[in-house]
Amino acid sequence: MRYGEEFLGVECGVARHLNEVDWAATSLGPVDGWSLSLKAVTRTALSSRQPMSFWWGEDLLQFHNDSYAPMLGNRVDHSIGRPFREVWPDVWDAVYPFIQMALSGKGTWQENMPLVMRRNGYDEQTYWTFSYSPLYDDDGRISGLLNTVTETTQAVADRKALEEAYRDAQTHLVERAGYEDELRLLNRELAHRMKNTLSMVQAIVSQSLRNATSLTDASAIIAARIQTLAKAQDVLTGMSVTAAEISAITNAALAPHQDGADRIHLDGPRVYLSAQQALGLSLAVHELATNATKYGALSVPQGRVDITWSHHLGDDFTFDWRESRGPHVLQPTRRGFGSRLTERIVSDLFKGQAKIDFAPDGVVFSLVGKLHQVADLDH
Repeated sequence: MRYGEEFLGVECGVARHLNEVDWAATSLGPVDGWSLSLKAVTRTALSSRQPMSFWWGEDLLQFHNDSYAPMLGNRVDHSIGRPFREVWPDVWDAVYPFIQMALSGKGTWQENMPLVMRRNGYDEQTYWTFSYSPLYDDDGRISGLLNTVTETTQAVADRKALEEAYRDAQTHLVERAGYEDELRLLNRELAHRMKNTLSMVQAIVSQSLRNATSLTDASAIIAARIQTLAKAQDVLTGMSVTAAEISAITNAALAPHQDGADRIHLDGPRVYLSAQQALGLSLAVHELATNATKYGALSVPQGRVDITWSHHLGDDFTFDWRESRGPHVLQPTRRGFGSRLTERIVSDLFKGQAKIDFAPDGVVFSLVGKLHQVADLDH
């Protein structure tokens, strides 16, 4: 968000949009004639780092701050100073009851409310935690409503993926409860896997702390990577004590990044990975998908990711991640632990070579290696 302009004495990125509005032509009139209450709530909202918007006057004209602006998508340049209903026609009917309550003097609170909106040129399922509160003018009359909001779309997707993985694991345990021999084998394997997982967690924590720019950044990165390990462990538990099918591992790592637009395509034969290879590849896919969501093909509606793998004679194995139709890719100036994990650690686990190519038309990750010998689980 570009700064350098002020509105009512507050320097902020949205000041340009506020200053471009012909307020004299609106129901609020020129800024100099605004009530003290309207000026006060405007300054408060613009100064806050919490995503915040409010609507004022008989037309419920929209105001918002810098933190709220990214939530608008392609509406960001033509929303300030326009009526609520014109800015958000796709969700108006769903939120209107909350608007009525706030304008009648009753504050509202809603957690993870599902809303289908078209803010980026296509319909997307989103989730929001927000409150609407009445705003009062100088004479004590309700003249608007304040919205403090957090988008929880990604959090809801993560929770659903974890719940599904947990249900799969529970179903497996119920079905296999009668097999005491396998349970004993499972306990031995879990003890072995725990040692390996703790070693991997130790490496993740130490390397992430070493490369992070702040403790907050480190905390978020470490949590995401360990969560990916947990999902891979759920898949391993749900399928076998010693191996996991590659498509299940890949889908579990991709689950938080799937937006329902069918932009991620998987193609390859039924292949089983050892526990260690499954954990390593799961982390690599997580790193690739996270970067694609932030900067690459999954950051734009038309972007696409093609994931293919093959199993040749013997134990030869290849795995390829290819992004296309995304933003122009620039070679990074700094390679972090995520890149080293994706290349070095994965190549060691598969006793082969792994490389990330930051090609201008899309990131490509290629792995050539060997599969560990695991039992055939097709039965």
